[in-house]
Amino acid sequence: MTFLMDDSRPIFVQIAERIEDDIIQERLPEEAQVPSTNQFASFYQINPATAAKGVNLLVDQGILYKKRGIGMFVATGARAQLLEKRREEFFEQYVVTMIQEAKKLGITTAQLSDMILRGDKI
Repeated sequence: MTFLMDDSRPIFVQIAERIEDDIIQERLPEEAQVPSTNQFASFYQINPATAAKGVNLLVDQGILYKKRGIGMFVATGARAQLLEKRREEFFEQYVVTMIQEAKKLGITTAQLSDMILRGDKI
């Protein structure tokens, strides 16, 4: 686990996003056990309650589930659920914003499409 904490966002949210990223990138496949809250706390030098809060966010969303006495595991269908969530966030955060800015600048749909295709070559 290598990633730097971002001081601008709550740590528990960053923990949840890190787990989400690991699921999306299949470093944590469905039905795999996730690190314990104590492991997260030790690695990031944070309070175990903070780590637990991040894990519990994902439990509440049905991404993780608890096996009593064993630990937390990735739920079946979690990756597909996360991909759909992230795609919708991407659309809202980037695509809608890009289209709004393009309209302000007088960029047509065809010009915008050409720009995207040009960017695809990067």
